[in-house]
Amino acid sequence: MSDGIRNAALADIAGLRARHASVFSPGVGGRAVGVLVIGVVVGLLVVAVVRLDFSLARMLSGIGELGRIVGHMIPPVPHSLPQAMLYLHALAETVAIAFLGTLFGALLAIPLALMAARNTTINWVVQFFARRSSDTIRSIDQLIWALIWVNVVGLGPFAGLLAVMTSDIGNLSKLFSEAIETADRKPVEGVTSTGGTKTLAIRFGIMPQVLPVIASQVLYFFESNTRSSTIIGIVGAGGIGLHLAEQIRTLEFQSVAFIILLILGAVIVIDFVSGLLRQAMTGKAQLTH
Repeated sequence: MSDGIRNAALADIAGLRARHASVFSPGVGGRAVGVLVIGVVVGLLVVAVVRLDFSLARMLSGIGELGRIVGHMIPPVPHSLPQAMLYLHALAETVAIAFLGTLFGALLAIPLALMAARNTTINWVVQFFARRSSDTIRSIDQLIWALIWVNVVGLGPFAGLLAVMTSDIGNLSKLFSEAIETADRKPVEGVTSTGGTKTLAIRFGIMPQVLPVIASQVLYFFESNTRSSTIIGIVGAGGIGLHLAEQIRTLEFQSVAFIILLILGAVIVIDFVSGLLRQAMTGKAQLTH
C-alpha cells in the first residue's frame, strides 16, 4: 500500500510542481529576500561582537577565575547559627513576596484579560485600552517596578510585593486573554441558546475551560517569581536578595554558596509541589470532559 502511494506521488510530481511553483522555484525575489535576511543577521552578529568587546581570550581566562571563586565557596556554610536563621527568615520573606505578588497579580489580571479578549470584551474601545494597558505594564521590567515602588512606599517587602504584582498583571493578562480567545464556542452557544446572558455565557461557557490553564500559568509564575524576588531584594524590596548582595560585596563566598543553595532548595520544592497540583488539575479536567 505504501509503495502504491509513493509511486502515485512520484507520478504526480509534475502536477505538484505546477500547483506549487513558488515552493519548488522561489524565483529571484524569494532568493534575494533569503540572502538579505541572512546578511542582516550576520551583520548584526558582527556589530554586536565588536561593540560588546567580545574576547575569547578574556572568556577563557575568566573561567579560571570562576574556578577560583567556586573553590572559595566550599564548604557552603554560614558563619554562625544566628546568621543561618536570618537567611532562612529572609528566604521565607522572599517566598511570601512571590506568593502574594503572584496571587494579587493574577486576581487583577483576570478582569483585564476579559476586557482584552475579543470574545468577552464589551466593545473594541475597551479592548483597545485594555490591551494597550497590558502592553504598557508588561514593557517595564520587574526590577524597574521594584525601584519605582521602593521610592513610593519605601524599603521593605511591601515594595517587593507590589513590584511582583504589577509586573504579573501585565504578563498574566496577556496570557489569560489568549487562553480566553481560544476557548471553544460550543459551550457559550449552549448557554446563550437557553436564554442565558453574555455574563452567564462567560461564567459557565468560557471560564470552566480556561481555569485549568490559568491555574497552571499562575503556578509557573509563582515558581519564576521566587527566583526574581531574589533580584528585586538587591534594590531594597525585601527578601534574601539584600543579604546575597551584601555577602558578594564582602567576598564571603561560603555564605553566598549557602544562600544560593537555600534559593535552589526553595525553587525545587515549589516546582515539585506545583507539578503535583498541575497533574491533579489536568486529571480532574480530563475526568470532567
